[in-house]
Amino acid sequence: MQTSFTLAQLADPDIRAANDILRTCVHCGFCTATCPTYVLLGDEADSPRGRIVLIKDMLEGDKPAGAAVTRHVDRCLSCLSCMTTCPSGVNYMHLVDHARARIEETHRRSIFDRALRGLLATVLPRPRLFRLALAAARPIRPVARILPRRVRAMLTLAPAAAVWPTPLARVFPAKGARRARVALLPGCVQRVMAPTINEATVRLLNRHGVEVIVPPGTGCCGALAHHLGRTATSRRQVKANLDVWWRELTRVGLDAVIVNTSGCGTMIKDYQFLLRNDEAYGDKAARLSALTRDVSEFLAELGPTETVRGPALTVAYQSACSLKHGQGIDREPQALLRKLGYTVTEPAEAHLCCGSAGTYNVLQPELAGQLRERKAAHLDAIGAQVIASGNIGCITQLYGATMTPVVHTVQLLDWATGGPRPSSLAFLAAGVS
Repeated sequence: MQTSFTLAQLADPDIRAANDILRTCVHCGFCTATCPTYVLLGDEADSPRGRIVLIKDMLEGDKPAGAAVTRHVDRCLSCLSCMTTCPSGVNYMHLVDHARARIEETHRRSIFDRALRGLLATVLPRPRLFRLALAAARPIRPVARILPRRVRAMLTLAPAAAVWPTPLARVFPAKGARRARVALLPGCVQRVMAPTINEATVRLLNRHGVEVIVPPGTGCCGALAHHLGRTATSRRQVKANLDVWWRELTRVGLDAVIVNTSGCGTMIKDYQFLLRNDEAYGDKAARLSALTRDVSEFLAELGPTETVRGPALTVAYQSACSLKHGQGIDREPQALLRKLGYTVTEPAEAHLCCGSAGTYNVLQPELAGQLRERKAAHLDAIGAQVIASGNIGCITQLYGATMTPVVHTVQLLDWATGGPRPSSLAFLAAGVS
């Protein structure tokens, strides 16, 4: 694709990066077939190819974001399926995130939109505040149907109960000979919605000879603010985490930074790009991004123990977009599950997003709802006893859309190697141990 940025514009490193991305695109249109919003709406402007044209026009013309580009970029899930499909290697992720920052800087949203986005950016990264918000939301749920649809979406997604996020111990020693030492990102929303995921992760890693450190001060990975276009907030969060992990890396040494929420993992692996021009943090970001592993990726590299329990279950594997497309990790979790005795099947349209996508299911509830029902129907068609996914967003999104329980992949791996049965699988026959 030809571009016409001026030399003055290209002096900006972000514009220079956008120019390189735009010039990579050959406008072939392969991305349209795997873009969830294009599949639903059939509108070229709601495809990656169409959004690229809109973003190019905005950036080349050095224009404030208008209503059209804002609407169509807002509809993008950042599922990154287009990047898996693209034969030219267009880094759409970096381009659309640049556009979001531009929109946040130059477009005046409605008062309600600004308030909602501000609420999400303030509450979700803070586990204790999020827990209080969930408690406040419960009395309102009975009247949710009369509230604005995006407020209704938030209340619908909120669980009936949430756990107060207790601090994790600083160090969890390995069982037997230590094979590795890792830092675990405890997460934000996940700590409140499903703290048992972190517990299963620690048990599983310890059982495999891995010492797990949860450094004090670890906070939000920055993805939520980043995808809302709040660059300054996101970079503060990113640098705070880098400071914490760098301290541990230089103090005791780390073999990996482990993430069990795939959206966070995609973000942390991109720290090196986000801070590439930062003299103080660029090298730290590159080093720690290179050390970051999804928990399934790390276990696949390490090698699991043999089956202990061997539960004879059929698992429908829901591949989270941020894991499948954002990190290129798809076969590893399935292979681990199979090795430990599970029968694993993928649904039809496995490449299409379930509609969670961070805050998307709140900000775009109608499109997210259509994708949710579509995904749930494909998963139900398998007839599995359990659905597994590597992302709390997918797990939350699918809850209630299907009668099949949805658990994190690590919970099944933990169970198969000596951990407790996930509580949502208590209904299984006694013969399934």
